[in-house]
Amino acid sequence: MEAFLISTGIVALAEMGDKTQLLSLVLAARFRKPWPIVWGILVATLANHTLAGAAGAWVTTVLGPDVLRWVLGGSFIAMAAWMLIPDKLDDQESAAAPRLGVFGTTVIAFFLAEMGDKTQIATVMLAAQYNTWAPVVAGTTLGMMLANVPVVWFGERITRRVPIRLVHVVSAVIFAVLGALALAGWG
Repeated sequence: MEAFLISTGIVALAEMGDKTQLLSLVLAARFRKPWPIVWGILVATLANHTLAGAAGAWVTTVLGPDVLRWVLGGSFIAMAAWMLIPDKLDDQESAAAPRLGVFGTTVIAFFLAEMGDKTQIATVMLAAQYNTWAPVVAGTTLGMMLANVPVVWFGERITRRVPIRLVHVVSAVIFAVLGALALAGWG
């Protein structure tokens, strides 16, 4: 349960102001069909984070516990620094072919935008940290949905009221604490 809850919280915070959250806003504004967008986000996130979780669980079989501890600790601290760099949405990420429909366009755009993203890397690290992938993937997927579904439904009204910089700083602190705990041998 700890892996699920921590994964949910970390990814929900990390996703605030992220390029995939901006992509949610663009898709909602462009198509104005929230249900296919929400389902597309769910499918893309499940596929992407399942692969990331499997990679994280695999890493634990390759690296010894001491090396893994240092890699995880350093990765979490690097993620803390990365959280302080704001994301911008690239034009090419929202340029999927319209003939795929709203759902198909959302799945492809979201899956591609999530490749190498903070939340995908966080999923790999959390799966390695907890040496399990299912609760981590469930948690990171829920975190993505908690961060993106309100944007699809309420759009700009939310993004104007949420202090994104503060959310990024809080996320960075959480990642830094997790890095310090990993280096200290916790978990």
